[in-house]
Amino acid sequence: MLTALYVPANRPDRFAKAVAAGPDLVVFDLEDAVPVADKADARGWAVAWVAANARGPVEIRVNALDSPWIEDDLAAIRAVPQARLRVPKVESAADVHAVLDKVPSARITALIESPLGLERAFEIATADPRLVAVALGEADLSSALGVDGPEGLAWARGRLVSASRAAGLGAPMMSVYPNVNDLDGLRKTSQEGRALGFVGRTAIHPRQLPTIVEAFTPAPAQVAAAQELLDAVDKADVANGGVLVLPDGRMVDPAMIGRAREVTALVREIELRS
Repeated sequence: MLTALYVPANRPDRFAKAVAAGPDLVVFDLEDAVPVADKADARGWAVAWVAANARGPVEIRVNALDSPWIEDDLAAIRAVPQARLRVPKVESAADVHAVLDKVPSARITALIESPLGLERAFEIATADPRLVAVALGEADLSSALGVDGPEGLAWARGRLVSASRAAGLGAPMMSVYPNVNDLDGLRKTSQEGRALGFVGRTAIHPRQLPTIVEAFTPAPAQVAAAQELLDAVDKADVANGGVLVLPDGRMVDPAMIGRAREVTALVREIELRS
């Protein structure tokens, strides 16, 4: 997945528009985007809409595990087993299990938003096979760490990528970029995230989606180099089992071949989306 799009669950007038915008995943938000007075209505609207309409991948971001709304959230979501859960402020494997004990059919994205959660990122990522992704909640994490700007989060982002890959979950998606009008900033920080190993990004407005896809699309030179390497490997008829020296003198090992295949597979995925 390259793109996910948040839609406030108290705005049912935006649900169909969010899906029509074409993200790979729509996230119905019951937490931060919804005022306390609207929590119950938002929950009902999101669950009813997903039950009646959703055909593609969807997630519902529930309220925090220590909030007064989480029990009602989980009870309601049992009616829509096709929806994944996005669980905020996860700090341990026990938090993952606490959700799955109540919604055993769920698949979970765990949001890590605290220093303690970050230190336990691998533990969280390997908590249960029903956990399908981990992601950062960067606003809360930045505040807790006392850092400003993307430079202060570089270590945290790298740690999340490493934990996700080590757990066999694949590359994670980046957190949101909060300024919906600053597409240059979105592009720049997304490219920085791609360099760290992220594979896509979550958006808060449909206008951000094309920029995210652009930023996470491998550069033409990178694609050409990956395809050239794979073509040379095919001609040499060598399986992934050792080091190969190409006719031009380049030494290629299985890790380089694997990365080239990742690049070309991502390009094919992007082409199919367009």
